[in-house]
Amino acid sequence: MNALPPETLTGSDVLADELAAAGRTRGLGRAAWVAALAAMAGVALLGVAGWFLTGAALAAGAGAVAGFNYLVPSATIRLAAIVRTGGRYFERLWSHEAALASLARVRVGLFGSLARRDPRTVRDLMLGDGVARLTGDVDVLEDAIIRAPARPAALAGGALAVVLALPAGILPALALAAGLVALPRAAGLVARRLVDAPAADAAARLSGLKALVTDQLAASAEIAVYGLEDAVAARVMADAAAMDAGRARLVRGEGWLSGLLVAAGPALAALVAGLAAASGAGAAETALAALAAAGGAEAQAAFVRARGRDGALAAARARLEGLGGAPAGAAATVSGEELEIDGRRLAPGGRLAIIGPSGRGKTRLLETLAGWRADAPQPLRLGGADVRDLDFAALSARFALVPQAPVLIAGSVADNLRLAAPGLDEAALWAALEVACLADDVRAMGDGLSTWLGEGAGQLSGGQRKRLALARALLAGRPWLLLDEPSEGLDAVTEGEMVRRLADWLARTGTGVILASHRAGPLRLAGGVLRL
Repeated sequence: MNALPPETLTGSDVLADELAAAGRTRGLGRAAWVAALAAMAGVALLGVAGWFLTGAALAAGAGAVAGFNYLVPSATIRLAAIVRTGGRYFERLWSHEAALASLARVRVGLFGSLARRDPRTVRDLMLGDGVARLTGDVDVLEDAIIRAPARPAALAGGALAVVLALPAGILPALALAAGLVALPRAAGLVARRLVDAPAADAAARLSGLKALVTDQLAASAEIAVYGLEDAVAARVMADAAAMDAGRARLVRGEGWLSGLLVAAGPALAALVAGLAAASGAGAAETALAALAAAGGAEAQAAFVRARGRDGALAAARARLEGLGGAPAGAAATVSGEELEIDGRRLAPGGRLAIIGPSGRGKTRLLETLAGWRADAPQPLRLGGADVRDLDFAALSARFALVPQAPVLIAGSVADNLRLAAPGLDEAALWAALEVACLADDVRAMGDGLSTWLGEGAGQLSGGQRKRLALARALLAGRPWLLLDEPSEGLDAVTEGEMVRRLADWLARTGTGVILASHRAGPLRLAGGVLRL
């Protein structure tokens, strides 16, 4: 595997490592061997059957049936048929097994690479298009692994076909060898002209359609409320039609490629038969060589079809190469913990409220401090260094953000809280919930901390989700707490109690707070105000 340390691995490093590792797995190695054996059995089956039938007919015509050995060739034909069938079965079994195992590793590796990345470099992958691209491109890799045994199968089948053509003469054998070498090259030319570009276009359109559907499903409630179903459906149908048109071009290109493969077998068989006859070969040897040529062309088919998928695979590789962005360069050094926001200096434990009309950049400022983005226009410094020059690890060690729309995982209440610090005991979890005014709500759920929250925690209200995220941020134990509309969705009584408990917690722990709020209640937590 790659010797680079994990933090320097890019998506392409992980991809190359996992594909190479799949090629070295015992399962895929076994699949290659049995694929080669099946290809040779298929060539032998056709060639020996042709020789046997022709020889038997000649023997019958000459009245020499009694002297013709039926047993050995018939047994060889049966054995070849059994080996071909068994070989194809185990080749598919072991290649799929290797693909599934490798794809499991590559998904973990790619998502691990993303998780280690600075969120500021992968922000586009947090959107629907990024998720669709990531999942779709990883799925494309399955074909590359499953079809890997096609190359040794083509080589083995082609080599045996040339050997079986030798009894008909050197010239037919050389012509067959040349034809089998030329076939993949001709197929590659057809693929480059008619398949590669449509395959890349179809993959891109599929990714775009997935992203569009993902985004529209996320906004399904709003779409229904504002009566936009027809407009959204028309947009989806237009994108689907464009994708279908791209797939139609791809199918036409693949049809030309398949036609080349269908024509190659009879063409090579006819060429070899003609040269064998011209060389004075016997009828049985000519049949052996001609049908072996057809079998050799058939053995090339899977390899050539795999070549037709190279365009889609190359496009997936190209997109994955930039996954996670370039490794971050040397980060600035923090000297002290003093925070400076647009000229306002805050000592550790300081408190500041950011106010202003909607759209003035309050959320952007908080997310820039947290290291989620880097586009806040205000000067922001920590310990003398611009926060945009600090790596994400330095920022996440100092700031805990409670965003406007917190993300909760599909797990229990405890699972969501322990994201802040794995291993926390239940007493610490309950203490944080008390500060966030959510403990009574959790107790009323029946299973308490073990209550299962589905995807998006749909059974919780907006205010409950916000308070659960607040409790999680408290458990993180960071020096600075960033609160974006912390009391949104709460009634006045709950808001007042939460502000009171949070003020006591801040005083007790010495934690600093930067908050943005349109409501007056949370502003009582601040010692100063910055108006944007």
